Amino acid sequence: MGISLLQQAATVGDVVVPQDIVVIVGVLVLATLMILSAFFSSSEIAMFSLAHHRVQMLAEEGLPGGETAAQLKENPHRLLVTILVGNNLVNIAMSSIATGLLGFYLSQGKAVLAATFGITTLVLLFGESAPKSYAVENSESWALRIAPWLALSEKVLYPLVVTFDYLTRIVNQLTGGRASIESSYVTRSEIQDMIETGEREGVIEEDEREMLQRIFRFNNTIAKEVMTPRLDMTAVPSDAEVETAIQTCTQSGHERVPVYENDLDNVIGVVKLRDLVREHRYGESDGVTLDDLIEPTLHVPEGKNVDDLLQEMQEERVQLVIVIDEFGTTEGLITTEDLIEEIVGEILEGEEERPVNRVDEGTIIVRGEVNIDEVNEALDIELPEGEEFETIAGFIFNRAGRLVEEGEVFIYENVELRVEQVENTRIRKARIIRHEPGEVPGAEGDPAVENLE
Repeated sequence: MGISLLQQAATVGDVVVPQDIVVIVGVLVLATLMILSAFFSSSEIAMFSLAHHRVQMLAEEGLPGGETAAQLKENPHRLLVTILVGNNLVNIAMSSIATGLLGFYLSQGKAVLAATFGITTLVLLFGESAPKSYAVENSESWALRIAPWLALSEKVLYPLVVTFDYLTRIVNQLTGGRASIESSYVTRSEIQDMIETGEREGVIEEDEREMLQRIFRFNNTIAKEVMTPRLDMTAVPSDAEVETAIQTCTQSGHERVPVYENDLDNVIGVVKLRDLVREHRYGESDGVTLDDLIEPTLHVPEGKNVDDLLQEMQEERVQLVIVIDEFGTTEGLITTEDLIEEIVGEILEGEEERPVNRVDEGTIIVRGEVNIDEVNEALDIELPEGEEFETIAGFIFNRAGRLVEEGEVFIYENVELRVEQVENTRIRKARIIRHEPGEVPGAEGDPAVENLE
């Protein structure tokens, strides 16, 4: 049996240390190192699972360890190197000491094998799995508790930490990589995935999930996608009588309407029903005209982001804006209600129908002006969007290349689109049916069924 390092160290000068003492001390050192391994492993999970803003809040609340945790998170790359250096030093030391202790009882080869597999098993159980599981469940409280000890470890291991911090940055530069540890741990898509997971787990309700998803879509929505198109606009000419304007508002059900000169391409402002009625019925001066009651409005391009538009409408204190194209032609209008509905969903009045009505799991009936992404989300399909169109009516017209009639059926991949209602030249309603993959929608060979692919 070979003589191990610990056996050699058991005799110091003329003093002979009993083997039992060496073994006991070695076991105690191994136990201490195992605790340190668990400490470093759990520290990594606890510190890096906490968002930076949350750590800042804990520090501002004055919680013990909060300020230290915030300081450590200021340099996440240095923090990670500290944990990795400490963890590897501890684990390598355990393997070396265990090999020496087992050398008292086994041959050198057997001692190495036993130490390797034995320490690996113990580290996986008590130095990795158990502490990391605990850190996941108690990340916030544990991070506050271990932050001072991590700061102390960084000071103790400072020479090694600085050296390896510098070396890893050089390696990242040479390999073209970057220190992703310094970037945000949570991306936009990950938050959306968490929202869907929360719904599946019952943490949030379906309507809450839909509202949160709409908020994410809101930032990527443009004015053209939410506006009331020109054909559906209700407006009054500037030379109309006040009573005529009142009738127009009441018949259309709108609280305010645009006012134009000559044609809709020259909208000069907005009048409110409240002001019209007050001046017409209760005004003290006679001869009040529509021009006296016009309030200014905004003209915005059709490609304007609605998130920016909402902020601008709040700053300018207007509740109706006119959408124009690149030539200055009026394309439609947007109200604050339109923007709010993009987040909370449709706000219906009286007998107004929902824009999307579900018939069954794979069938919906939608209004022609419904956006394609709403149809895709409702049926879990992938109808394409284009620069020329955003609505389901636009998709059908663009693919068909002509005006369509009621009852016509169009096929796109495994999706059947049936035109339910046409008014003049506009598609008012369409039935969208999702078929199973491989299933041929529509009647095979039917000339009335047109393929849009």
